[in-house]
Amino acid sequence: MAARVLVADDEEDIRFMLELHLGRAGHSVTAVPDGKAALKALASGDFDFALCDLVMPGLDGLALIEAAQAAGIRTPIVLMSAHANVDTALAAVQQGAFDYIAKPFRADEVLFRLRRALEARELSAEVGRLKEALEQEFGFSGIIARSSAMQAVFRTIRKVADYKTTVLLTGESGTGKELVAKALHFNGIRRDGPFIAVNCGAIPESLLESELFGHVKGAFTDASHNRRGLFEEASGGTLFLDEVGELPLTLQVKLLRVLQEGEIRRVGESRSTPVDVRVIAATVRDLAAEAAAGRFRQDLYYRLNVLPLRLPALRERKSDIPLLLEHFVARFNERLGTRCRGTDKAAQKLLMQHDWPGNVRELENAIERSMVMAEGDVIGEADLPDRIREAGDRIRQTLASDELSIKKTTRIIEEELIRRALRQTAGNRTRAAELLEISHRALLYKIKEFGIEL
Repeated sequence: MAARVLVADDEEDIRFMLELHLGRAGHSVTAVPDGKAALKALASGDFDFALCDLVMPGLDGLALIEAAQAAGIRTPIVLMSAHANVDTALAAVQQGAFDYIAKPFRADEVLFRLRRALEARELSAEVGRLKEALEQEFGFSGIIARSSAMQAVFRTIRKVADYKTTVLLTGESGTGKELVAKALHFNGIRRDGPFIAVNCGAIPESLLESELFGHVKGAFTDASHNRRGLFEEASGGTLFLDEVGELPLTLQVKLLRVLQEGEIRRVGESRSTPVDVRVIAATVRDLAAEAAAGRFRQDLYYRLNVLPLRLPALRERKSDIPLLLEHFVARFNERLGTRCRGTDKAAQKLLMQHDWPGNVRELENAIERSMVMAEGDVIGEADLPDRIREAGDRIRQTLASDELSIKKTTRIIEEELIRRALRQTAGNRTRAAELLEISHRALLYKIKEFGIEL
């Protein structure tokens, strides 16, 4: 592939030699004698690659890279120096050099570095094309899916995005509730307003009221000035209340008032302030059950549950896994600088068999880890995380063995399912029993029988 190459070196012999060898290889070469001329050429020309000396009069190689970055120039720059050492090379790459080459060098070494730069550019372009194609065919506001369950979610988002009506997103951790909240905001008439997200379970109860509703100066010891809360910050836009089931009962009353009256009252203030906010709430809890048990206000639950939208777990839409694999491989190739081509059949089979208690987030982390650990350019079974590989191995080995006892085989599968349910519910035995469709008492007996440690 012919490339447009800029050579910058104050030694005429070096410029002549590089022009000669690169030209013979079919590349178009422009040569300049110093860093200032190189920066001017990079700004006005469309170069695929630049070879620049580290030590040049006026503007040295590192200063050239800094100036090029400040000007938005993205041409890969390889620095050359007769004073090369590991520290200098590392500093050059950290500052933004594509590569570093020591003088004297052979012509084939320069051609090799050039080929690497061109391949990296092509890979980056291919990643961009793939991401665009995935988004056009199967994507919606950054959410990648083609399963019927997720297409139904997309249709609901389109229908309700323009309305101020409160939406309650439910689903397990890692199913993409914040992505859906953003899709509701940015595809609706409030897209130009702020989108503010807050995790109700991550803020101490003592600070949560002030965080949500603001406070006035002197309202409490550290209140040295008036402060707007997140409801006021989100006025004209959307406030995403993640883990709304973690709100203490005292704040549930105040949230109910906001939803009913459309106004808030700062801590320490006697008057109310109107706010124009669309609330999207999310939870992993069963709020209906929480309300029935008295742990969540029923009137607030009904106010939040006007437009319920349940996000399916990944195990319920496994047809999306191959598409998500392509998406994550492309993303991490770009981020990590790798050239992974995907998974082999054995690895993909294990990925399809896994129940994914952590859902899409767990899959994403597993793919990143596997790409880092892979020896070649394809993810194999051995590259997958132990928890995925071992679960598949255990059941597969049992079924592939000469064992014909239904009792023994069922015991192994039963134990594995219980372990998965407990992992998925973070050790919550009541919820695990519901997923397994057995009684809580039966689950406790099985945990003891199998010696499962929580």
